[in-house]
Amino acid sequence: MSATFVYDAVRTPFGKAGGALSSVRPDDLAARVMRATLERTGADAERVADVIFGDAIQAGEDNRNVARFGALLAGLPTSVTGVTVNRLCGSSVEAVIQGARAIESGDAEIVLAGGVESMSRAPYVVQKSAKPWPGGGNQTMWNTSIGWRMINPALPVPWTISNGESAEKIAREWGVTREAQDSFAVRSHNLSALAWASGIFDGEIVQIEGNELARDEGIRDDTSAEKLAGLRPLFSDDGTVTAGNASSINDGASAVLLGAEGALDLEPLARISARASHGVDPDQFPIAPIEAANKALAKASKTWADVDFVELNEAFASQALACIYGWPDLDPAKVNIHGGALGIGHPLGASGGRIIGRAAHELARRGGGVAVVAICIGVGQGLAVVLER
Repeated sequence: MSATFVYDAVRTPFGKAGGALSSVRPDDLAARVMRATLERTGADAERVADVIFGDAIQAGEDNRNVARFGALLAGLPTSVTGVTVNRLCGSSVEAVIQGARAIESGDAEIVLAGGVESMSRAPYVVQKSAKPWPGGGNQTMWNTSIGWRMINPALPVPWTISNGESAEKIAREWGVTREAQDSFAVRSHNLSALAWASGIFDGEIVQIEGNELARDEGIRDDTSAEKLAGLRPLFSDDGTVTAGNASSINDGASAVLLGAEGALDLEPLARISARASHGVDPDQFPIAPIEAANKALAKASKTWADVDFVELNEAFASQALACIYGWPDLDPAKVNIHGGALGIGHPLGASGGRIIGRAAHELARRGGGVAVVAICIGVGQGLAVVLER
């Protein structure tokens, strides 16, 4: 069975809600990272077997297979197919996993994977009546940017709480204090800002033509534990989750060029050695990455002692800290060494591609090592990937 290698990975800077990227369509964001990846590597677009892109919302301009439309807008030949996958926040990790499976099974030699999300441009939707001509009456309008919509009443009530309420629940159950969450959020912003200032991200970023955004828009260089302590809880009066220790609403795209060994005439950044998924009760979704990562490491015949660093998506500080608490054999200082989504941002469908790309570039920068990439997913799932170089 063929191994899968990461030959390159890029992303846009992540914009904030209503910010610098809010005027850019999601299919254009996707096209930008697709085109840049091929241009940077010199890969022949004709040899790309498939474009697999993740997208979580899929309710607006991204509603009809954004992977295919992005590929067409990027100038790939019409013979190159595209498919959009949805595993919510883990969508672009899922895209990479599906691409790796295609390569390892012999169905493909080169796959362009990744993900995109424009949470700013996600539309409002109104559910149609079951009757063809319902007449008057009120209809609910739903904001598709975040959260559950049109929840099935057959689900158990504990499973229907919002992601933020789940983050509060995990904070209570795992003893994650408000102070710990705020401190972790400050760390994320500080490390992200330092990484940008020191050029760590330079090799991973592609700018949007004609757009002024040159750095992740949500990073707050001047944040502090004192400032975050003054913010009100979002989900309950006595809660600990605030706008300061939760990820924001963002726009952006990421791409990961995958190939078999020797598929391209350049040195790969890293090899995908294992991956795994894990499910939990929907209201426990923040801790699903714990066992997903444990499974992936076992498949790679590794232990936490072998791991050099971890890229863990930070949907909430309470979620990230609970995962860290759930990996007692891991040094917490190895997690998100250059910041995470609390500072950088979390455009749902693009985040997984960002952390896989970040891990691959970091392994190349170090000249070798073992990295774990893990992400929590709403409705009770987690994904993890082990990368080696």
